[in-house]
Amino acid sequence: MRRRLYVAIGCCFTAVAAVGVALPILPTTPFLLLASWCFARSSPRMFAWLRHSRLFGPLLADWERERGVRLSVKVGALCSVAIAIVLGFEFYDLSFYQQVLLLGLAVIGVTVICMLRTIDSRES
Repeated sequence: MRRRLYVAIGCCFTAVAAVGVALPILPTTPFLLLASWCFARSSPRMFAWLRHSRLFGPLLADWERERGVRLSVKVGALCSVAIAIVLGFEFYDLSFYQQVLLLGLAVIGVTVICMLRTIDSRES
């Protein structure tokens, strides 16, 4: 029963991480790490699938090996946050509170991204 629960939770975290790839306000890495943790404890097949995924595999390998992310990943994430903020303000009629919420979430996201250890591509 516990194994099935871990698989289900791992699948949910994987889905949220996939959505996070497209939505810059939603972080990808923490959900990906949680999914990996769940699959490692429940399903060797799902764990192997996640680690060999073209989308998530390199991120997991970098995290497991270096406990960080590549500069290109950081730059891409920061650019995505900036684009989301600009698009949010430009194309949506947001109330003042929604604008503050959007900016607050962006500040949290940028802070988390900047705090992650940066891996030098030449090290790997």
